[in-house]
Amino acid sequence: MQVAFQTLGCRLNEAETEAWSRQFRAAGARVVPADRADVVVLNTCAVTGEAARKSRQWIRRLRRANPDARLVVSGCYASLRPEQVARELGVDLVVPNRDKDRLVELARQLLPAPATAAHEAPVFTRSRQRAFVKVQDGCRHRCTFCIVTVARGEERSRPVDEVVAEIQALRREGVQEAVLSGIHLGGYGSDLGSSLTALLRAVLERTDLPRLRLGSLEPWELGEDFFALFRDPRLMPHLHLPLQSGSDAVLKRMARRCRVADFRTLALTARRHRPDLVLTTDIIVGFPGETEADFQQTLALVEEIGFAHVHIFPYSPREGTAAAAFPHQVDEKTKKDRSRRLHRLAATLRHQVLEAWVGKTAAVLWERGEWHDGRRWFSGYTPHYLRVQMPAPEGTDLSNRIQTVRLAAVAPEGDRLVAEPV
Repeated sequence: MQVAFQTLGCRLNEAETEAWSRQFRAAGARVVPADRADVVVLNTCAVTGEAARKSRQWIRRLRRANPDARLVVSGCYASLRPEQVARELGVDLVVPNRDKDRLVELARQLLPAPATAAHEAPVFTRSRQRAFVKVQDGCRHRCTFCIVTVARGEERSRPVDEVVAEIQALRREGVQEAVLSGIHLGGYGSDLGSSLTALLRAVLERTDLPRLRLGSLEPWELGEDFFALFRDPRLMPHLHLPLQSGSDAVLKRMARRCRVADFRTLALTARRHRPDLVLTTDIIVGFPGETEADFQQTLALVEEIGFAHVHIFPYSPREGTAAAAFPHQVDEKTKKDRSRRLHRLAATLRHQVLEAWVGKTAAVLWERGEWHDGRRWFSGYTPHYLRVQMPAPEGTDLSNRIQTVRLAAVAPEGDRLVAEPV
């Protein structure tokens, strides 16, 4: 069997796709481009209306690219619209989120047994040196804007031993960095009598993984014992904490469990334990009822916290959520205007964070090389999740190496640093 993958959306989707890839390879399959595959697997997203549109677009694109392949679709969009996906979009197999663990088994039933002998090594080229590891799924909270909780269901955590074993296996494959991912990552272990802190401690103690990173983490249920773990240099000093709004009035309508004062305290606590900790966030602009005064409070808090990056989402009504029926929906022109203003502020803050690192050294995990102007430039990330690029000496392959470099300048585009050898 030859199989191809396409992933949309969050890091949890990426973690699931990587797990499917490993399972297919263990069964003797080869990972190939979509136009050469027997089976094409698409992991969809539905977090916004635009994400749902892209999911439909990709289903049609993959079908056109390889009409003879069996098309398998999973993820949040497929889970919310399984009949539509199967009937209207010509999908051979829809695997809802609740059955994702069985996707490989179900997909293999679409084709006859592969002719490849069991002892033959599958062909697979890892596109990056960072692996996403799914440790948790589902969410017990119901933010009024969120359709993902409907698509993903209740919280379910993987046992600590299982996660540790997967990371050990990834390490044997040469992976240098793992990103723990989940829908409500901070709620890990709520169904197991454990916690995210306990999981992190186990991974740090029982594996020799050089770099451990966390995916998006809701800004609650994080105590002093959690932040104390950042004393270990293998736990990367970067947290993505979705704020969503800097207005308490908006946060209340969103049914968020964190208010402005809580978030401010959380940031101070985090930076007390790790002063160089880099914070990034998500902001929704134009949530129903958001006034100009509410938006100004968001701008002020974003600037105060000094986020290194802000993912900005114009509010998108999602059928099946409470907020879709709220009064005082904000018009599209206002959403676009607020989005532009927040983008300008976010770009300024990002440039400030990058400028603060110029002249310093950092350990960069190099991921890939691309040719520009006759030179091969490698890109990678510092522990603080700052993107770095550097030209490599002729004949040198930096892929999957962790190298200490000098951060010499901010790139003209303002979104990354340019490095030079120490």
